[in-house]
Amino acid sequence: MSDKKMSSSRKHHLKSLMLSIAKGLLEEEVKDQEEERRMYMAENCPSLSLPRTMQELQELCREIHHKIEVTDEERYDLEMKVTKCNKEIDDLSIKVQDLKGKFKKPVLRKVRMSADAMLKALLGSKHTVNMDLRANLKQVKKEVKEEELRDVGDWRKNIEDKSGMDGRKKMFEAEA
Repeated sequence: MSDKKMSSSRKHHLKSLMLSIAKGLLEEEVKDQEEERRMYMAENCPSLSLPRTMQELQELCREIHHKIEVTDEERYDLEMKVTKCNKEIDDLSIKVQDLKGKFKKPVLRKVRMSADAMLKALLGSKHTVNMDLRANLKQVKKEVKEEELRDVGDWRKNIEDKSGMDGRKKMFEAEA
């Protein structure tokens, strides 16, 4: 293979030739599609002749309804085939991904949920109990010691009793 470069005029000439050929092919394709459309319409949709009597009109309506039912059945069958194929494609793509062994872990976002909301999301409408943890805690009543209240009384008296060595001696004897 040679590494010779093509001149810009040569490139332009080749490009214009390719475009003209492609344009001709597209025009032929459009003509072919139009011809196919005409032939299909001629086969499946004959020209409509309007009935003159009520009997002929009812018969025409019956034929149209029958054709509608047939096309609906075909459409339904095709939809089912497409959904089945799409499901198979998804399953096969999952199998291929499993065989490759490379998994992309999705980035997880932090979600703030209460315990109630989490249980409701997991269990659905079955969850009716509220998870109020504070309500389940045991209530503890604080007992107020009456002795402490009596001792508080007059603070000056306590200071005078505890002042000096006698007061200190009384404190140590009281604790022992």
